[in-house]
Amino acid sequence: MEIALRRREPVAEGTYAFHFDKPAGFAHQAGQNAIFSLIDPKENDAAGPSRPFTIASAPHERDLMIATRMRDSAFKRTLAALPIGARLRIDGPAGIMVLHEDESRPAVFLACCGIRSCSSTRTAARRMPRSSPS
Repeated sequence: MEIALRRREPVAEGTYAFHFDKPAGFAHQAGQNAIFSLIDPKENDAAGPSRPFTIASAPHERDLMIATRMRDSAFKRTLAALPIGARLRIDGPAGIMVLHEDESRPAVFLACCGIRSCSSTRTAARRMPRSSPS
């Protein structure tokens, strides 16, 4: 399926968030990822035109958002230069790093470079219904 770039914004030094239209019927759980593919990129490298990214937006949010450090790769240079409205392909969601539903069991998150998945999970967890104390 294809998605359109709606906006981009810096979120930290050397790090940008990219916001895309969420396709009708697209449903993900906080913490999942997807493969984002450039369509006919002008520049390519050995890794090709596709990259996996954690979906950093929570499932209830209107847009799909990813955040990434802007390292010097053909993919990221092309992504950064895309005009608003440009289309990409998305394959997913996938991944099992999702929040369990057992309130009696603590959830612990450890992150070294994938902190955005924790952010979307925290946002989604705040919207989960809570059982009342017995």
